[in-house]
Amino acid sequence: MSDFEDDDDFMVEDDEEYDFDFEYDEDNEEEEQNVDLENKYYNAKALKEDNPEEAIKEFQNVIDSDTEQSDWSFKACKQMVKVSLKIKDYEGAIKYYKKLLSLLNIVAKSYSEKSINNILDYASNSDSIEFLEQFYEITLNKLEETKNDRLWLKTNLKLAKLLLDNREYSKLTKVIDQLHKACEQENNPDGQGTLLVEVFAIEIQMYTEMKNTKKLKPLYQQCLNVKSAIPHPRIMGIIRECGGKMHMIEGKWNDAQTDFFEAFKNFDEAGSPQRIQCLKYLVLANMLSESEINPFDSQETKPYKNDNQIVALTNLINAYQRVDIDEFESILKKNQSTIMNDPFIRTYMDDVIKNIRSQVLIRLIKPYTRIKLSFASKKLNITPQEVEELLINLILDKKINGYIDQINQILELEHDKQSINYYPDIGKWSNNVEKLIKTFDRKMD
Repeated sequence: MSDFEDDDDFMVEDDEEYDFDFEYDEDNEEEEQNVDLENKYYNAKALKEDNPEEAIKEFQNVIDSDTEQSDWSFKACKQMVKVSLKIKDYEGAIKYYKKLLSLLNIVAKSYSEKSINNILDYASNSDSIEFLEQFYEITLNKLEETKNDRLWLKTNLKLAKLLLDNREYSKLTKVIDQLHKACEQENNPDGQGTLLVEVFAIEIQMYTEMKNTKKLKPLYQQCLNVKSAIPHPRIMGIIRECGGKMHMIEGKWNDAQTDFFEAFKNFDEAGSPQRIQCLKYLVLANMLSESEINPFDSQETKPYKNDNQIVALTNLINAYQRVDIDEFESILKKNQSTIMNDPFIRTYMDDVIKNIRSQVLIRLIKPYTRIKLSFASKKLNITPQEVEELLINLILDKKINGYIDQINQILELEHDKQSINYYPDIGKWSNNVEKLIKTFDRKMD
């Protein structure tokens, strides 16, 4: 279907009644004019693809011939706007759009609203943010003048999304303030709650992109506590995904898992392709939390386990949970573009790699009381400096008990009561020896 196909050809006024009593003589002149306009309209429409400039002239001819300003004028003007947008004649698009807005009263309100929404969506493909802002400003001024509050709100939400996509945060903040005021004035409590959640969703995305967790945290909680809201699952998916990212910034991996899982379920319910991206984030948070539970074991995620976009991460988390660092690094290398192309995943992948290396290192040093850093570096295929950095973090996190002899580049492990927790076999042997000594002492006494 062409980009320009729409429902113009099937427009029916809401209050249209069909009268099958033909009075040809009385309506003959009017019917002839309608047939003439209809023919001109479709002739112009046939020119759109191959000769857009000529099509605009023919659509103008429809308007000029429509002395009564019927719905044919509205439809012709709508086509002129779209053709102008296609050929990037933004000056012409503004001119014809203003004309279209002046004709809103000649068609049904529901059809005019649908037409404006349709044109705004089409215009949003423009690469000129200045033009789009002007286009939206013209729309909002007209809707304010005609007191069409419902469409004004929808249009402002579209504008907010546009500004968000273009990172125009200062302008977006002003639009959000207007929308919050509109929410307070909304008469319908259910509608107020739903609208408020949509506004919060845009605001939350803005602060997530800005990494402003100070403002994001209270806003996120406020959003989840909105009552009487029936938001679209896609909106809730966006909100919970942003919540997951917020928890990731704070290093709260378990909370991030929860939010990413909820986001995935919402996106899945909405049929949004964003569910795949969110599932990747869930896997990422799962590895960072060092969870032993495979995220693909749940009923909701299992169907996506072998998805082409996910299978690399499925294999990656299997290798991670087996602490198979060779397989892990091999999968990461082979699927570099699939996994690392996402900037968010790339931000945290170094932490995931450090996690699995740390687990391998803990297993490696377990049988020893002292170990050379050069030996560990060969086993992990990293530099001695990187091994030292990992060991320092493990010592600080109390996951191993020892110290590093930096001069000789040796890790010395201390066997005290604390070390018993990390080496259960040694601890058991130590306890048995201690009991034997006490028994011997009693016999000697």
